[in-house]
Amino acid sequence: MNRKNKENKRNKKNVFDVQLDPEEKDILKSLERGEWQTVPNIKEVRAEVKQAAANYFRRGKEKRISIRVFSKDLEQLREKAEIEGLPYQTLVTSILHKYTTGRLKEAQQ
Repeated sequence: MNRKNKENKRNKKNVFDVQLDPEEKDILKSLERGEWQTVPNIKEVRAEVKQAAANYFRRGKEKRISIRVFSKDLEQLREKAEIEGLPYQTLVTSILHKYTTGRLKEAQQ
């Protein structure tokens, strides 16, 4: 190996030379222990994920709106969102999307 190649090799950053957070370290250790398995239908799963990503980016830009809601309704939305581990705006967006696509069903009482 000539001098120039040695210098280039030293100057190149190893793509695996990154700082991992604790969760990423746990995942890496689990992978190294062989605890992960390939999905039997990996081609179908990849196609589904690819389509989902395409659908997400095809949605277009989101629009901001301002609405007035009753304080009690907003408080309950925030509580439900916290239980789900979501920002309440995301929950509201999800509810509106489900309603407009016909997937929000009235609860049976």
